[in-house]
Amino acid sequence: MMRNLLIACLFCFQTYFCLAQNTHGSNFKIDCKACHTADGWKINLNKLSFNHDSTGFALEGEHKRTDCKACHLNLLFTGTKSTCADCHKNVHGMQVGNDCARCHTAKSWLVDNIPELHEQNGFPLTGAHKILACVDCHKSETNLRWDRVGNECVSCHKEDYDKTTQPNHKLSGFSTECVECHEPISTSWGNSNFHYFYPLTQGHSIKDCKLCHKSADYKVISTDCISCHLNDYNNAVSPNHKSASFSTNCSECHTTAPGWVATDYKQHDALSFPINSGRHKGTWNACTDCHTTPGDYKMFSCITCHEHSNKTKLDKDHDGERDYKYESNACYKCHPKGEN
Repeated sequence: MMRNLLIACLFCFQTYFCLAQNTHGSNFKIDCKACHTADGWKINLNKLSFNHDSTGFALEGEHKRTDCKACHLNLLFTGTKSTCADCHKNVHGMQVGNDCARCHTAKSWLVDNIPELHEQNGFPLTGAHKILACVDCHKSETNLRWDRVGNECVSCHKEDYDKTTQPNHKLSGFSTECVECHEPISTSWGNSNFHYFYPLTQGHSIKDCKLCHKSADYKVISTDCISCHLNDYNNAVSPNHKSASFSTNCSECHTTAPGWVATDYKQHDALSFPINSGRHKGTWNACTDCHTTPGDYKMFSCITCHEHSNKTKLDKDHDGERDYKYESNACYKCHPKGEN
């Protein structure tokens, strides 16, 4: 009996002694070999067999190379928090919250998803905004505080607005919503960026806004050609647009190239007679080749080209045609599309 009691006491003493030697506490159930080797207690992070994923916090990037004691402040490994803000000082002054992972990864503090973050905040970084440094917009005493900036253009560009003189935005009462006149995706204020809703190209590329904007407040004006070019239309004599009842949509014949050089009048094919397609394509150089009556483009001539020297042949070809006449209107009546 005494011997058994002695054995029991010895067992209890040994058990207590072993547990007392476990610096991680009695509740730590992980085998020592998962972290330590027989060479010593120092941990080799590269040979660590313990899977930290089992704790719910995977070690990635810089966390994988960090000394355990940098996060676990006691050897019991209890009470260790897992949110970014628990370990990392918020250098942004809480202006962007305390979730570091929203912008940063465990690999480095560099941020590579800034465009996506701005889209989430309702201000996509396009055009000139895409190539700016953060501190160009988010100004602070530390260059690390990302105080919110309004999404309205004037939040950043009020100084540009006030200083602009060509034209004077402030004096003219221009809208402070820059995108009404300037293209957001551009990298500059001028060139194609300005007036992008109605491109000022070639003949429209003018320096003086008042040539089109007659009023002092630069109110929106009509984009119809005739709203600016009525005098050009009325004064045109070669051909006379007014007497010929030409369309007032200048773009049907003209481009914005200086000089009013007419393009192929493609509407002519659909409205009256095909001159840009079919047998007559490329057979004329000027409107007056067919419209030979000065100033009257309602009149036309077929026999000017199909001249009198061919009359005998034409008479023979039309032998037996009851309505045949060697006369332009008769030609058009039978050949309205210029076909044989």
